[in-house]
Amino acid sequence: MRETHDIVISGGGIAGLTAAAAFGSAGYGVLCVDPAPPVTTEAARGADLRTTAFLQPSVPVLESAGVWDRLAPHAMPLQVMRIVDAGGPEPVARSSHDFDAADVSDQPFGWNLPNWLLRRELLARLADLPNVDFRAGVGSTGITTRETQAVVRLSDGTSAGARLVVAADGRNSALRAALGIGVRTTRYGQKALAFAVTHPVPHANVSTEIHRSGGPFTLVPLPDRDGRPCSAVVWMERGPEVARLRDLPTAAFEAAMTERSGGLFGPLTLATGLTVWPIISQIAERFNAERVALMAEAAHVVPPIGAQGLNMSLADLRVLLDLATPETIGNRDMLARYHRRRWPEVQARVAGVDVLNRASMAGAQPVRDLRARMLDLMYSAAPVRRGLMHLGMGMR
Repeated sequence: MRETHDIVISGGGIAGLTAAAAFGSAGYGVLCVDPAPPVTTEAARGADLRTTAFLQPSVPVLESAGVWDRLAPHAMPLQVMRIVDAGGPEPVARSSHDFDAADVSDQPFGWNLPNWLLRRELLARLADLPNVDFRAGVGSTGITTRETQAVVRLSDGTSAGARLVVAADGRNSALRAALGIGVRTTRYGQKALAFAVTHPVPHANVSTEIHRSGGPFTLVPLPDRDGRPCSAVVWMERGPEVARLRDLPTAAFEAAMTERSGGLFGPLTLATGLTVWPIISQIAERFNAERVALMAEAAHVVPPIGAQGLNMSLADLRVLLDLATPETIGNRDMLARYHRRRWPEVQARVAGVDVLNRASMAGAQPVRDLRARMLDLMYSAAPVRRGLMHLGMGMR
């Protein structure tokens, strides 16, 4: 059996669900499929315990998808990005630099939300859109493209035709592989632990990134939990160290993360379970094929530094929405323009985050000292500091 839609989206992660909501809100008939049902509660098995900081340019995309009003009541504003160097002989802060959004905008840098909650609210939005069909437990198994239409084969034995297929099916994208689009991948030997903590010292809406070795230890503000300040943590280390940390008893893990935080927030108390994520950089050779657009992690992956990952994905979606019209959606010219607008910018951001991540991994003391001096130089020059903030937020 074959059905026909304006758009088929392969992938029901946050990016894919947002794309379904945005195109559905624009009036297109959308089918979105994903082989795994989304987990929408924090305590459920398989919950994504990471958080996403939506930077300023992403908010209009969420508004166009009709979901920002649902998210805003749960969002924690991020007013200051603090970078702390703890790369001295002892794991304590030896310098700290605040990048304040007030220097470049009357709005915060962004707003932070838990990923499991994002899925919950996005699904609620899709339920309000009669022209959007989301099917959990159904994946894409293959694709055939023609000049006027692409046909996606689905794991339930059916197929779906569409004028535009959006591949948002992750870093191991089945559609990208079926189309023969190669990728360039960099592996760092790192993994990230993601979890939430409570602490006695308020975060004051400051996102704090602490550099020592192995990768940054980042605390991102969340709403209070049980009357105590709460933050999401992403702790990047080399793979064997992550395995050791993950297997520690709770008390020993809490002592280790308090030490790694430099004690800046007082004793940290684990508030959730732990999840582990591999760290890579990756970019597809091209972001388009006949009747197909690659977006999000099917197109690019970066380490979780500077809140770039999902914001880059929503920038993909913003360009697709800008280029799409009922007459031209999915045609050759639209998709070629999409590739030309997104690929060079993504390539530059992948390269930039790669440099930052390699610097954050430095273990040798002289290299850590050099990293601290470079940060001091960049921060001390006001035009450079403001330029870095504009660049990090994706502002033009």
